Amino acid sequence: MKEKEEERLRKLKEDELKLYSEKIKLIAGIDEAGRGPLAGPVVVGIAIMPKDSMIEGINDSKKVSEKKREKLYDLITSEAIAWSVGMADQNEIDEINILNATKLALKRAIEDLKVKPDLILVDALTNIDTKGIPYKSIIKGDAKEYSIAAASILAKVTRDRMMREYDEIYPQYGFIAHKGYGTAKHIAAIKEYGPCILHRKSFIKNFIKN
Repeated sequence: MKEKEEERLRKLKEDELKLYSEKIKLIAGIDEAGRGPLAGPVVVGIAIMPKDSMIEGINDSKKVSEKKREKLYDLITSEAIAWSVGMADQNEIDEINILNATKLALKRAIEDLKVKPDLILVDALTNIDTKGIPYKSIIKGDAKEYSIAAASILAKVTRDRMMREYDEIYPQYGFIAHKGYGTAKHIAAIKEYGPCILHRKSFIKNFIKN
């Protein structure tokens, strides 16, 4: 590993290593993908990585190419002490709003986690149900904390894979390219073909005629 990358990873792990020195044994990072798109679910990833984990290239998923994210996903899932993903679909997003749906997906991910961490580091969210596990909310945590960055990749890759599969069912919307986000082509497709069952009605009301 190049010195520069090693230094970046050490900086990304700085806070977590301090927590480990305070007798915390297991730290879980949590992040979400898909709060902004017009279609598809919101997905939350959780990763409990080993204390000495130093996977080259781990970063905020938005700063990593799609091809590299796929490779990192495999490395993270094979190295993690425990990991899980939870999601809330477009109907739940419409029913309870995107913030509450994200919190619901987070709760489901925690419930599915096979190992209970001592502490959760979460990107920005507060007032969440962590099943009694203490948590710290960190603004832009996916760019600051190693475990949150790992979780961001789990969430993003899981969601992107789903959207690629949906593209085969609904090719007219171009999900494979934009993953449900509101690009000009996606909005044009909604106007031309109308919405499909994957679309979040509360997000697209400005683009469709009643």
